[in-house]
Amino acid sequence: MKKVLPLSLIVTLIMSLFFVADGEVSANKNDQYVQTVAHRGASGYAPENTMAAFEKAVKMKSDYIEIDVQQTKDGELIVIHDTSVERTTDGSGMVKDLTLEELKQLDAGSWFGEEFAGEKLPTLAEVLDAYRGKTGILIELKSPSLYPGIEENVAAELTKRNMDKPNNNKIILQSFDHESVETFHSILPSVPTGVLVSYTMSDNNLRDVSRFADYVNPGKWLITSDYVNRIHDNGMLAQTWTVRDEASVAPLIQAGVDGIITDYPDYVNSR
Repeated sequence: MKKVLPLSLIVTLIMSLFFVADGEVSANKNDQYVQTVAHRGASGYAPENTMAAFEKAVKMKSDYIEIDVQQTKDGELIVIHDTSVERTTDGSGMVKDLTLEELKQLDAGSWFGEEFAGEKLPTLAEVLDAYRGKTGILIELKSPSLYPGIEENVAAELTKRNMDKPNNNKIILQSFDHESVETFHSILPSVPTGVLVSYTMSDNNLRDVSRFADYVNPGKWLITSDYVNRIHDNGMLAQTWTVRDEASVAPLIQAGVDGIITDYPDYVNSR
């Protein structure tokens, strides 16, 4: 049986559609509220997945910060995008082969700019404690097949902080690994979930994932009004990724998306 959507998702979906008297959808979609999701924080302005990037996103009044979560060798939840540390730190090796203590010794800011030297990789717990109540948090499970049990561990961190309640509505969990999303939904069915996709889903695909997902989040090159409407028709919302140019914003809003995942939150907020 399909789960009941959280009230906030229902309200957002209703608000995203404006009907005229004869029942037709209004052509003016620019009036809808579109959520701004800061991709890895405000990563156009500060090193991705660091507290500096998250702080910048909050100051830019983002509705959500998006974070990538993986697991250390000793089972701790760490926030980093790549499965190896080379690109965004001064270290080397795979995340899964390094302990939390080893990862915490790395500089995760200097690669972006000297003013960010000494930025550390945060844990999921540190991000939750710092930003709950300040902004929404979109948690992406990155390569969860490398980390058996990561869904249970993330659920435990949320539950510990009472962030698993249906009326919280400021946490979303997503992944490209749809089986992992379904697993997480089975553990905490009250927390909204999303499936990331890099292809246009068929109606059968949409119906299938709607059993456990509240969002379908496609790459921005896939967005059309028809695709967004079909996502909505299956009871889900659509947040699109990743916007890095201001010119992309208006067409995405016109197509009816519910959220824009972007490195530059001000591109959306300044519209």
